[in-house]
Amino acid sequence: MFNSKSKSGGSEAQGGSTTIIGAGTTINGNIESTGDIRIDGTLIGNLTSKAKVLVGADGVIEGAIKGKNADVLGKVTGQMDIKEILQLRGKCIIDGDIFAGKLEVEPTATFNGRCHMGANVVELNVELSTAVNQ
Repeated sequence: MFNSKSKSGGSEAQGGSTTIIGAGTTINGNIESTGDIRIDGTLIGNLTSKAKVLVGADGVIEGAIKGKNADVLGKVTGQMDIKEILQLRGKCIIDGDIFAGKLEVEPTATFNGRCHMGANVVELNVELSTAVNQ
């Protein structure tokens, strides 16, 4: 998870890192990350990651999530756009619409919203949102 070796090259160094927002931490604002990110605290704002998003069991996000893959064990209130695989695990609570390539839901998870799945559903959602806003 933590890599003590120094890497050269801008995007490669960022892609291999993991950001952790610890329990007891509250962030008000949007986060953009090129690497993996784990939320064990509270984020009030939108989260965009080019890698994996993990919301821990005590993690709370009040805002939209966009990412490549995601595992959710905590609470998310907002739309989720996940290109590949979204896993709803444990006693997670999701209140919002989901756009995902694939969805895996454990029996203990709670999901309230609409779900759209398929290989290109995230890209189609972005195109539709852009067209509506113009």
